[in-house]
Amino acid sequence: MSKTVKNNWVTSKEVLLKTAISRATLNNYIRMGIVPKPVVQKPPGDFKKTKQIGYFPEAVIERINLVKRLKREGNSMEKITKDLKEMSNFDQPFPHTRRDNIYPLQEDGKMRNVLEQPGAAERKGLKLTIDGINFSSFLINRNFELEWINNQAEKEIFNKEITSLVELESRNIFKIFFSWEFHDHLHNWRELIAFHMAFAKPRLKRIDIPKLYQGISGREVRYLEEVYDELPSFLEKGINKTCINLDKRDGSKTAYDIYSVFFREGVFFVYAEKEKGAPEIPEFLSSREKVINDLLKQRMPSLVSLCVLVADLQDSVKISAELPPAEYFELINALWKTIAGSFDKYQGIHGKHAGDGMLCYFIKKPGSNYIMEGIKCALEMSEKTRRLSNEWKVRKGWTNDLYLNIGLNEGKEFFGTVQSASNIEFTALGDSINYTGRLSDLARFGSILATKNMINKLTPEEVKQIRFGVRRRSEGREIFVRNSFSRVLDLLEPSDPRYNKFLEIITLPVTEIVELIDPYSPPEIQTG
Repeated sequence: MSKTVKNNWVTSKEVLLKTAISRATLNNYIRMGIVPKPVVQKPPGDFKKTKQIGYFPEAVIERINLVKRLKREGNSMEKITKDLKEMSNFDQPFPHTRRDNIYPLQEDGKMRNVLEQPGAAERKGLKLTIDGINFSSFLINRNFELEWINNQAEKEIFNKEITSLVELESRNIFKIFFSWEFHDHLHNWRELIAFHMAFAKPRLKRIDIPKLYQGISGREVRYLEEVYDELPSFLEKGINKTCINLDKRDGSKTAYDIYSVFFREGVFFVYAEKEKGAPEIPEFLSSREKVINDLLKQRMPSLVSLCVLVADLQDSVKISAELPPAEYFELINALWKTIAGSFDKYQGIHGKHAGDGMLCYFIKKPGSNYIMEGIKCALEMSEKTRRLSNEWKVRKGWTNDLYLNIGLNEGKEFFGTVQSASNIEFTALGDSINYTGRLSDLARFGSILATKNMINKLTPEEVKQIRFGVRRRSEGREIFVRNSFSRVLDLLEPSDPRYNKFLEIITLPVTEIVELIDPYSPPEIQTG
């Protein structure tokens, strides 16, 4: 660089020193278009260990100090960004200097959609598959947990065997970014946090940052909130291309073109080394349905806490015998269509559907109560079934009642996907699921049976919201004993033909959930 250029431009280190901001904040301002991208060149002789350094117009310092003042006065970053972009532009870089596109956002603060680039849609003949992709790639779900990753990404991006992390919560990408192993791997780990937060922001409320993952510290919360506030909004559409450098502790620095695309299930990233080129990636990612289906087929099984719900239609064989085939299938389809909306409402995940039964999982996630969601879903399903039963009794003029018998249980099991001939099915492995199926068999006349283990996982306040107990017979009449449990053994007569069927759970303490109640309502008055 000439002496003239040095006098008019300042290094990134000088900017950080004179403005007292972090490098992550400086990068965010570049992404938002508040300050221009740096001119990257060889440093002067006093930077002996630095191969390249960024230079900014000297006016950048004044601009950043103005931003700090406006923030102190209570202005939002959106307003500051809008106002500053309307001000005069900075001087353009001097001719014949190299400008490396190393930041996630373009000069206008927007990510580039590669499908809008000339010629992108016309590329032909280059075929990639998930199995054959030789670029570092990974999928994060809507809770920002890694659900699929290839070996290249484990080695190049994370320097960690992600597939060995069986606990789903331990695969939260921000939790990994804050780990000392990741900091020991990358100098510019803060840039990776800011980059991925740009994708998280459309789906993450600021108020939920403290619940982002288990064990998040106050320092991490404050840092993420600062990054969150400084990032622009990001639209979930198109295929995006971003350029960023990974500056590793071993002294190597690699420039990547990062391709990213949103799916309903999460965000998929492909890190392609810039010098190698990857013209086939946009075409590959444009086949959205095939890409996400292939990813879901290979998602990593995870050890998760879950609430399991199994529902069965009582006397389905008898009902099918009394109805013409067309009407029976109409009834069954109407039933499952009626209650399926409850699964979606309470964020349940459909499991394998066998015959007249239905299986659903409620996964423990940050900021949600998976057990209460399962209980509310079961009660709503029972109520919907009663309504449908009344409609069919009027329609057919028969006396049959439809009863949906439900079992509920909680446990920690491996959860993953299994590919069938026609689709992808979610499944969990372990005794929790088997026991729940037995409970649905044990339940009669539309009752909801739940394990004591599950009820014990609720807080005292949540327990007050549920009316549960055991029905017992005394002197020829039935008494409902509230807030009590019974072994399966004590609910069966030894002569019951179903006795042997329940030997696996014969000593399991269970209870019947009847309804949700207002914990602040007056206590019930018992009459004799």
